[in-house]
Amino acid sequence: MEIERKWMVTGWPEGLSCTEEYRMDQGYISVRPTVRIRREALTGGPTRHVLCFKGEGTLSREEIETDIAPDLFDRLEHLIGKPLIVKVRRGYALPGGLTLEVNQVDAGQPGAFFYAEIEYPTEAQALAWQPDTPALREYLADEVTGKPGASMGEYWLRTR
Repeated sequence: MEIERKWMVTGWPEGLSCTEEYRMDQGYISVRPTVRIRREALTGGPTRHVLCFKGEGTLSREEIETDIAPDLFDRLEHLIGKPLIVKVRRGYALPGGLTLEVNQVDAGQPGAFFYAEIEYPTEAQALAWQPDTPALREYLADEVTGKPGASMGEYWLRTR
């Protein structure tokens, strides 16, 4: 089960230390239901090729991810036949063991944007969580959790 909140943001956050960075390429075989492929490379680390299925929902939804072989990823990318979304994701440690994940999407392309998300262990924790500093509250002012059109799948449909 994936439980997360999502915000539209401007740029990388200030005053937080980046703990990890990934480069990702992702595409959608289907948006309803969500069936996605992703190649993700941790800076200085390994590359994973992932097939992901997501159920319906906004704050929480079923998510099934499985690693796939690079050649299967390549075959699925060819099957999709559209340019993949390019993302850079940086993680920032927050109090309470949470991680703020900030994504830069399609940098340099028309419609490029940033969004942030935080995954939580429970829905109650997700609903209760509030940014702990004025700067973080300002940075996360535009929450889009559950807002129609705010998913990466919807972005895929609009741009590919």
